[in-house]
Amino acid sequence: SPSPNRCGFGSAVLFIQVSSSDSARLGLGEGGAAGMAAILRLAKTSPFAFGFFYSGIKTGSCDLMVQKVIEKREEVDWRRTLTFAAFGFFYLGGVQYGLYVPLFSRMFPNAGAFATKPISEKIRDLPGIRNLFAQVFLDQCVHHPLLYFPVFYVLKDAVTNDKPDPVRAVRQFAGNFNEDMVALWKVWVPSTFINFAFMPMYLRIPWVATTSLLWTCILSTMRGGSDKVPTNEIIGPHPDAHSFELMMRPASYTALDPLRSHVLVTVHGPDRAGIVAGVSRSVYDAGGNLTTGKMIKLGGEFAVMMHVDCEPEQLAALRENLHAKKYTALEGCDVQTRQVVALNEGAPLPAYSAHVRLTGPDQPGLLMRLTEVFAKHGLNVETLQTEQHMMPRSGSKPRLFSVSGIVSSQLEPDADAIDASIRQLRESLSVTCVLERDEQKSVRRTSSNI
Repeated sequence: SPSPNRCGFGSAVLFIQVSSSDSARLGLGEGGAAGMAAILRLAKTSPFAFGFFYSGIKTGSCDLMVQKVIEKREEVDWRRTLTFAAFGFFYLGGVQYGLYVPLFSRMFPNAGAFATKPISEKIRDLPGIRNLFAQVFLDQCVHHPLLYFPVFYVLKDAVTNDKPDPVRAVRQFAGNFNEDMVALWKVWVPSTFINFAFMPMYLRIPWVATTSLLWTCILSTMRGGSDKVPTNEIIGPHPDAHSFELMMRPASYTALDPLRSHVLVTVHGPDRAGIVAGVSRSVYDAGGNLTTGKMIKLGGEFAVMMHVDCEPEQLAALRENLHAKKYTALEGCDVQTRQVVALNEGAPLPAYSAHVRLTGPDQPGLLMRLTEVFAKHGLNVETLQTEQHMMPRSGSKPRLFSVSGIVSSQLEPDADAIDASIRQLRESLSVTCVLERDEQKSVRRTSSNI
């Protein structure tokens, strides 16, 4: 076997020839050793294809793990998984390969030779050390802020919004720039130094993908088993578990058509089969249309809240039909209807509108503390949904509580003051809390329209 002091760190780890006795000690067996040797030969002979497929499969697999383990979805969102797999194939395995291997090989011709040198020679190679720092700088301070993160945010926007807006996505990155870059450097500056200092050119992309996979697993463990919920970080150069968690629930609200009549319907009573069918049939028989609703079972009770619209001449019949409780399942239920007046078309749009998402260990006063922040800064709640997660099987893990919704204001709030309050809330309650401005629903007030 090659002596470890005559080869680079990556070579010493990955290319040492494994004898039969070594295989037994390592638990690989002859088949395992042969399989590893075949993988390494493939990486060396076809570096682009190996990195391309490895990155794509890894990224898609990470998303599947996040959906099933972190988000605990019953059904997989295959559109999202395929989107991120495509990102892994074409950007991580393609664009980054072109950057790290052909481009950096031309810019730093001796980079490959430097990686194979033993450490004793590396520390005396001052030009090689300068080139190492230059590669890390270009990757972490040029490539990621100018290319990787904008592409990632545009992808995130495309996955989570029915009407993707690349400009909005890039603006969101600009607002998160400092936090994202600090989070990136904590993990990826050390990893990139190891990559460029010790890995052969053809293993640079597999090293990046492997580091990303390990980091996602670590973050998943933290997310499921720690009293501390991860802070608002998006960590590259691959989408991580918390990035997916932040985009998990897009909030929305219903715009009321001023040409139609609108009714807020609430129903609650002893739980039994047919309540929702009875309410729906009552609405349908009167010519009404259900737009938004929430139905939930709490113990032995069942509750319904929904918005229904109809033609103005059908309003009286609709309300009468609901209060009549014609269907057996509605007997004993309390049914209430309240007419809702739509705003005029000329009503001013809010100067500020934002999506709020909070997740953290369930604790008394959590929603109170969050909504007190909104009230302090004059933010009005438009929609808000809360959810208490299932109790983890392990008693050492806390039960989680989530909030998602939309807040708005007719006046432009103090963004710095809001950010300070949100940071204080995150730190004091050990939660993740994100307030993201919705540029499409916000009208920035200028001197010309005040």
